[in-house]
Amino acid sequence: MKRFALIGHPVAGSLSPRLFAAAYEGRYPYDLIDAPFDQAWALFLKDYHGINVTAPYKQDAFRAVDVLSDGARDCGAVNLVVKAPDGLLHGYNTDVDGVVGAVRETGFLPENTLVIGAGGAAMAAVVGSKILGSKTITIANRTYKKAAALAAAHNCEAVSLDDIGTLTPDLVIYTVPGDARSVPGVTVEPLPGVIPPVIPGLTGNLLRNAVVLEADYKHPSLSSAPCRKYISGLRWILHQAITGYSLFTGEAPDLEALSRSVIC
Repeated sequence: MKRFALIGHPVAGSLSPRLFAAAYEGRYPYDLIDAPFDQAWALFLKDYHGINVTAPYKQDAFRAVDVLSDGARDCGAVNLVVKAPDGLLHGYNTDVDGVVGAVRETGFLPENTLVIGAGGAAMAAVVGSKILGSKTITIANRTYKKAAALAAAHNCEAVSLDDIGTLTPDLVIYTVPGDARSVPGVTVEPLPGVIPPVIPGLTGNLLRNAVVLEADYKHPSLSSAPCRKYISGLRWILHQAITGYSLFTGEAPDLEALSRSVIC
């Protein structure tokens, strides 16, 4: 029987096992592997047909696979790996599908996107924004150098967090993990209508006319922010799963059961 897993650190509390069980009525085993990358990868090679990959191992997986999808190559990160019949390891980035699906299902098409963060999820957000047709994409990060490097790789603009208040995005994709209080070096301040406090400059005025997509569904920072529309990270992970699970099994997942498994 085919077996599947999620590797990363930490992975406790992940929705992936629940989503996968719903997608295929529990017909395939799905495990959580919280271990150093080399150990987790060895377990994958020995025991599993495919794996999801979460932080901080997406770049490690990118370097370890044999064949890259276009989305994975564009992102420079892999979040899903499948063993092909010929033994080659195929790497994909279904985070891109998550971004595109979560935004597109609202009927909204962005023109001016602000991506906050510069990690693996931000890479997918940039590539997804291009697919959605955004004409201008700006990347902001607490370390400006990282934002500038990601922007240079994708022909985008970069700004410091101190300058995001001057922007007028119609789509904000927030990829910082957890709330801003967990981000070293970022000073936070309470903002009316926003619980928990977020990065200074990310005020109601910036968000008010924007659609906001937040990657972190466990500890969202912006779910109470006044904005045009808030899209939970649960919609991101749902659309990611729809694409990824088909790649795993070659079978279409049960979309109705998948949708019921996320409450958002």
